[in-house]
Amino acid sequence: MLRNIEYETIMREYQRRQTKSRHEQEDRQAEVYRTSPRFREIDNEIAALSVQKARELLMGEPSTFNLKSRIQLLAQERQRLLEQYGFPPDYLLPRYQCNLCQDTGYIGHEKCSCFKKAVIDLLYGQSNLQEILEKENFDHFSFDYYSDKIKNDATGLSAKETAQAAFSKAKYFIAQFDTEFQNLFLYGDTGVGKTFLSHCIAKELLDSAHSVFYFSSFDLFDLFAQKTFTKNISAEEIDNYIFNCDLLIIDDLGTEMTNTFVSSQLFLCINERLMHKKSTIISTNLTLENFSDTYSERTFSRIASNFDMIKLIGKDIRIQKLFLGGNKHESK
Repeated sequence: MLRNIEYETIMREYQRRQTKSRHEQEDRQAEVYRTSPRFREIDNEIAALSVQKARELLMGEPSTFNLKSRIQLLAQERQRLLEQYGFPPDYLLPRYQCNLCQDTGYIGHEKCSCFKKAVIDLLYGQSNLQEILEKENFDHFSFDYYSDKIKNDATGLSAKETAQAAFSKAKYFIAQFDTEFQNLFLYGDTGVGKTFLSHCIAKELLDSAHSVFYFSSFDLFDLFAQKTFTKNISAEEIDNYIFNCDLLIIDDLGTEMTNTFVSSQLFLCINERLMHKKSTIISTNLTLENFSDTYSERTFSRIASNFDMIKLIGKDIRIQKLFLGGNKHESK
């Protein structure tokens, strides 16, 4: 869902386009006026005729001329002059980036296709993921680096079966995103595909015009610290970009310097998003036991009761790639 701040950003861009188009049209008009005084005379005659016709209508006087035909004759003369002096036929017309909506963003009461593209471009730019998602998405997801032999002792599933189940849950998360409030907690050893999977989800939601923000745990808590201690970040900005976005991804939780401030801010972030029913994906290399010890039982309880806990297992895919080559799955 597009928030007010994002809508206003897009509409400001449309206003900028309209202003630029108007100024460029005025420059072309001034050039034509310098070429021949008759161009200005024609425009003045059209304006005078329009005023005269309006006065007659307001005063209830009988019409003395056909405005449409008179303007048409003057317009035809202007076109002949444009051709005579070597100007293109459309030289005096406004030029738009989008001819469908004339750079307003709307066709009637409906959003133009260019508006929808502007939304997606804006959301990609905000997400911190624009470049990485070109290669980390479902089109490049592969199960080839997950073993059939490595087993999860708790479930009895192989690494590949576990990855396939996680993949299905990710697809379900996307399909039901607008109708079912969900959160994902991805955990497991380094390099088993947690970040890659969260990137796949992010791309699908960004492409459907949802606001998605990705932060490493270090960057997220740095923002909270700036808001609390330096005031470089306002509470409004935190609300807009962390608490109220459609999906927040917190990656590599546990790699930051953990202290009471970090623990309290994590609980605040999770709690705020749960209360507003805004989805969150967390990935961590910590075990569930270590996570509880690191961030408090209270935080872990909120996660355990509100997140779908997904464990990925297997060998580090990046190390496998070093020895096996290929580019099927550049997981983290």
